[in-house]
Amino acid sequence: MKEITALALFSGGLDSILAARLVASLGIRVICVKFVTPFFDYELLADQEGYQQEVRDKYGLEVILYDLSDNYLDLLHDPSHGFGKNFNPCIDCKILMCTRAKELLDEYGASFIISGEVLGQRPMSQRRDTLRVIERDSDNHGLLLRPLSAKLMTPTLAETEGLIDRESLLDFSGRGRSRQIKLAADYGITDFPAPAGGCILADPILSKRIARIYNDEFVIKANEIAVTDIRLLLVGRQFVLPGEHWLIVGRNEKENTIIEGFAEEGDTLLYMPDRPGPAALLRRPKNPKQGGGPEKTVLENAAALVVRYGKKVQGKDPGAEVLVSCNGESETIIAVGLADSLFSDWILKTD
Repeated sequence: MKEITALALFSGGLDSILAARLVASLGIRVICVKFVTPFFDYELLADQEGYQQEVRDKYGLEVILYDLSDNYLDLLHDPSHGFGKNFNPCIDCKILMCTRAKELLDEYGASFIISGEVLGQRPMSQRRDTLRVIERDSDNHGLLLRPLSAKLMTPTLAETEGLIDRESLLDFSGRGRSRQIKLAADYGITDFPAPAGGCILADPILSKRIARIYNDEFVIKANEIAVTDIRLLLVGRQFVLPGEHWLIVGRNEKENTIIEGFAEEGDTLLYMPDRPGPAALLRRPKNPKQGGGPEKTVLENAAALVVRYGKKVQGKDPGAEVLVSCNGESETIIAVGLADSLFSDWILKTD
């Protein structure tokens, strides 16, 4: 008998874990698809094998990672179903994932799609009418099985065609999680994430930074946005220097490494070679001088901020050399840290 395969949308949360395990327990091969974007779980791409091994060890599941970034950046320009409380397009996000999952069915020889949604658990994206909209707009009529609430919903093709036993599926509903936690214990699953949203677009502060770009209220405009811009917005101290120059200043060694790694042609990196302190990145400086670097005043302001956030010498700031690199060329600027009152208006606001 031919093995039946299903693709499971896998957020890594408890519901997605249980949905995949439930279907797998019925003798169906389940391949979990973990979609990532700059707004959630993008860091997993740096160690895909490590993440896959972790999921196997913890949950006994097979998982693949799929980068949805480019499609997601486009989606945010005008999501058909609007935004949630912040800048989170939850309904369109799920539609996009279901659409991509359908496109992957043939590649993996899968017959249907699994989702861990629970009827009534979330007020915006898991109402009965919304779940139908997601199925309709992703062109997944009859293909999208929600095993945790399946008995409360219209049977899918997997059920009517005998690929899966409907009586073995569940009737979870509402916001309570006691039944999920009991089912997890039955499967021997004790280590699972708390039910907190991990999407930056739902964060009341960070989402405002993203929204400013899409509303053309930032140095980087909506038609210019790239994945690395989003990643840079989420690290370090953020400044807009006079003349509309975006500067990111690291807060620790880890952020310094991230900032340095995101530097592209035309960007300017700054750091103090002889004194502990931050790395800073001038992103795509406006009106660059001949040779590609920013104007001297811009560099002086950026260097002064690097010194301001550097380690003091016996509690004082005597000034320091700041190495400035752009397009393969370097120079040194002697700078003294700015007084906070002089740059408070440069700090990127989130209101």
